Amino acid sequence: MLYSVRMRAAQGDAHEKGGKHISGAERLVSQEQLPSVATAMLRRALFHSRGTADFINLTVETVLTENVQAVPCLPIATVAVPSVTAGRESAQAELIRAGVAPAAVAAAIEALAGLKSSLRGAMLVDAQTGVRLDDNGEKGIRVSRMDIADEQAYLCWLNRQGHSNIHIQEAVVLASKVMAAPGVVAELCWSDDPEYVTGYVSTPMLYTRFTKLKPYGSPIGGRIFFIKEGTDLEQLADYLQYQPVLISVPAEEASVDAIFD
Repeated sequence: MLYSVRMRAAQGDAHEKGGKHISGAERLVSQEQLPSVATAMLRRALFHSRGTADFINLTVETVLTENVQAVPCLPIATVAVPSVTAGRESAQAELIRAGVAPAAVAAAIEALAGLKSSLRGAMLVDAQTGVRLDDNGEKGIRVSRMDIADEQAYLCWLNRQGHSNIHIQEAVVLASKVMAAPGVVAELCWSDDPEYVTGYVSTPMLYTRFTKLKPYGSPIGGRIFFIKEGTDLEQLADYLQYQPVLISVPAEEASVDAIFD
């Protein structure tokens, strides 16, 4: 048996009552890991660059091992860019290569860049028309109940590529789950952490980092999932929110990070 541990933290009030989002985290752990993981999440909520949370929701639920789905981890590439504009142009090109229509890509980037506050979940957007498919507003669709199958092996794999920050550790796990979902073509994301400007595009084949996707100091971030026409949105949302997933550590040959200038 495993435990799904989920943390949401806000400042001013609960998220549902207009509180400012501070932090969130998702883990799927054993009983032995539970105390240390819960403590780490509480510390993260209390000592975050976005501020100190005064509303913290920590949820722990049991998960039957037989209900857990195994999903492969995406390989990683990095595109070094000189500016936010160049980063967004490169991300746009990657999304178009993945099969997202140019108009949908342009609408998505405009939607993220125009946010007044961070999304707590993800927008679901039609990959051809750019029309938003969910009606959850700032809440979006939150991806939940996921973790890495072998944490130590995963961290070693990341470290060999020079990746040691928690942003990429968590984002690759989330993106790997999302790209295994039925009907998802690609994902575009940048963080709400004011000091973290790297964002990414994920496809079923690759997680591509762009070193500048938002201005330094901006506290606003979000993610968009591009969806194939005809996808069962109810089934997709159920998978993203409720299907427990463990991400398998990549094979050694997938551990070399490609870097492009």
